[in-house]
Amino acid sequence: MVVLETIGVAFAMFSALPVPRIDWNERNMRYAMAAFPLIGAVIGALWCVCGALPLPDMLRAAGFCLIPVAVTGGIHLDGYADTSDALSSYGDREKKLDILKDPHCGAFAVIYGGVYLLAYAGFAYEVFAAGHILLICPLFVLSRALSGLCAVNLPNARKSGMLCAFTSGVQRRTATLTLVGLAAAAGMVWMSPTAGGMAAAFAVLSALKYRRFALAQFGGVTGDTSGFFLQLCELCGLIGVWIGGLL
Repeated sequence: MVVLETIGVAFAMFSALPVPRIDWNERNMRYAMAAFPLIGAVIGALWCVCGALPLPDMLRAAGFCLIPVAVTGGIHLDGYADTSDALSSYGDREKKLDILKDPHCGAFAVIYGGVYLLAYAGFAYEVFAAGHILLICPLFVLSRALSGLCAVNLPNARKSGMLCAFTSGVQRRTATLTLVGLAAAAGMVWMSPTAGGMAAAFAVLSALKYRRFALAQFGGVTGDTSGFFLQLCELCGLIGVWIGGLL
């Protein structure tokens, strides 16, 4: 029962998919971050469905782009937009953290959000055209495993908030997330040593870059910066598959 409740908490927090009402407590929140990658598996399955449907090219590309947004309710894209606004302010650390808390949407959030979605749709379709659609499915799992690892192992910039509730004062799931990430990366390499290996390498490199960036710019991670990283990690993975397919 606790396992099902934990999965339910993860889906309730990190997705827009309907789940039964669950009373959150320390027991079922303790492992919620470890269940986070399961949402990536759902997105990967829906990507395969989109790839199998007889759709025009433009609609298929739009579908690939919108499926993660629909499944997550845009929670990670919201973090990407807020972080883009904060970084574009070129203010000090406190000002950037204040911008992350501001509910208003700035011009740079709209601009960089549009750029991101266009790039994502374009590379997603190129990956489909190259026949690597199955290769992308583990990427959504890997990105969430890496995001979870960063969230539980890097300092929290605010020492409060929803992310802090999931990563502080509870047993950290570093080992589980590491194993899930390794399994996802191994699956990608097994399916295609070149394209899969390049995608996994790009994803891991983006995590290493994010670690330095989060500490330098914000003094740690927040829920918004975690969403920012997850979005960029998946885009980097798509670019890696595309480059690997060209080699």
